[in-house]
Amino acid sequence: MSIWGKVIGGAAGFALGGPLGALLGGVAGHLYDSYRDDRGDDAATDGDGEARAVAESQVGFTIAVIALGAKLAKADRVVTEDEIRAFRRVFHVPPEEVGNVARVFNLARRSTHGYQSYAHQIAGMFDGRPALLEELLDCLFYIARADGEVSEGELDYLAEVAHILGFSDAEFGRIRVRHIGPDRDDPYTVLGVDREAGDDEVKAAWRKLVREHHPDRLVAQGLPHEFVAMAEDKLKAVNAAWDQIAKHRGIG
Repeated sequence: MSIWGKVIGGAAGFALGGPLGALLGGVAGHLYDSYRDDRGDDAATDGDGEARAVAESQVGFTIAVIALGAKLAKADRVVTEDEIRAFRRVFHVPPEEVGNVARVFNLARRSTHGYQSYAHQIAGMFDGRPALLEELLDCLFYIARADGEVSEGELDYLAEVAHILGFSDAEFGRIRVRHIGPDRDDPYTVLGVDREAGDDEVKAAWRKLVREHHPDRLVAQGLPHEFVAMAEDKLKAVNAAWDQIAKHRGIG
């Protein structure tokens, strides 16, 4: 079942609560019965406890990206078509689901809930899973860059979201530079290490990133399959950075 099927089923089957749950119910509640009639199952809420927990995490992640992405698009007071298209690429929205996703996006933009409330809730849901939260930030940076620049308002927004998600100023700086810094393609920047770092330190940083950001590991933690392409691109960049450094240093 696609993530949207789980989102629709989640209106009746998951107890997300809070502002994310309110947003989910606002868009999905009236669609649930017709969706179930069309698909003929309740797969989004069936299964054992572990599968259900993963499905609920996937729904929470998806709704958080939609909600925070919608609020981000308003951070510079102008919602551009580029930002909306970027959102659709991040989410990999199939044509038949564009209308439903757009409904969530628009409801989130108009919601009286501030972005802080969405960020606090998702931080609590994914406590202890920082790699998953970093993937969420990566999605938001991708949306912010869609119109060719990241405004001061968007940067302030992203910094505050990162702080709520539990990232330090230094960690946010690393993530920011990787996306919009002048050296974002530098292999040391990609791995988050200094050029003066020893071979063992660089290798350890590479292995840590590969272990924590491997798509299979992220999916097991609750990353929806619809977001895997971004995780795969990140892993390719990490491995390419290591290959470049290892070749330059002559590391076997």
